Amino acid sequence: MYELVNTAQSQAWNGDEGRHWSDHHDRWNAVNEGFNEPLLTAAGIGPGDRVLDVGCGAGQTTRLAARTAAPGSVLGLDLSGPMLDRARLLAAREGLGNIGFEQGDAQVHPLPEAAFDAALSRFGVMFFADPAAAFGNIARALRPGGRLAFVCMADPARSEWAQVYGAVNAALSSAPQASAVFTGPGMFSLADPAAVHEVLGQAGFDDVRTEAVAALGLFGRDADDAAEHLLGSGPGRHLVEQLDATGDGDGAERVRAALRAALAPYEQATGVRMRTGAWLVTAVRR
Repeated sequence: MYELVNTAQSQAWNGDEGRHWSDHHDRWNAVNEGFNEPLLTAAGIGPGDRVLDVGCGAGQTTRLAARTAAPGSVLGLDLSGPMLDRARLLAAREGLGNIGFEQGDAQVHPLPEAAFDAALSRFGVMFFADPAAAFGNIARALRPGGRLAFVCMADPARSEWAQVYGAVNAALSSAPQASAVFTGPGMFSLADPAAVHEVLGQAGFDDVRTEAVAALGLFGRDADDAAEHLLGSGPGRHLVEQLDATGDGDGAERVRAALRAALAPYEQATGVRMRTGAWLVTAVRR
């Protein structure tokens, strides 16, 4: 039995965070699905390919890849039991028999060697405690010449929703324990292209390329709806916990009100839409 090493992320994605994303998978897809087409195009998946989807979550990209790869196959790998339960349900509902899902830590999961033609990920590779180990393991799972394509967050200044959290933090700055919400291995761990090139080169990849991409995501019907949704996400819960620790009023209501105010400028007739800036990264296993 392999050892789970990314324990902090495992606890989060098998706890409240994983359940929140599983229960609201359709809403998170509405935020991120604008990256699907460029990601799948970059991965170059063709009929008969064997594909690995890293950090597959509830499996939207896994299902899309499975349709393109047929009669080939796709394996979705994720730490989160709740999200994989949802992924299996959705794949079965859509009648996709060329998909498998495994729960595991990409840093150490015993993936078969040289078994895949392509690996992809939509925002699933930023949470590694040891990126070099994870990408080295992914490289070993690809055949020589196998393709890697993933989307990861760029600098938070390029994402409007990150600016919303910045405004919320500023609005709550009177609370002495209201700290930054983006810390540790997480959303912006691969925001520096130089670091991406270095870690992928060390892991066994050549022809590493990073391309700036962006997409407009739907976060809710209006500011009230989007605020309620984001309140249940990891950063929202973090802010509530910090405020509640001060004993100074109702943390949830204060964060909800601050989110509502910060989201209001992004309201459109079709809902709250905000831009996410990312890197589209491609590489080839040497």
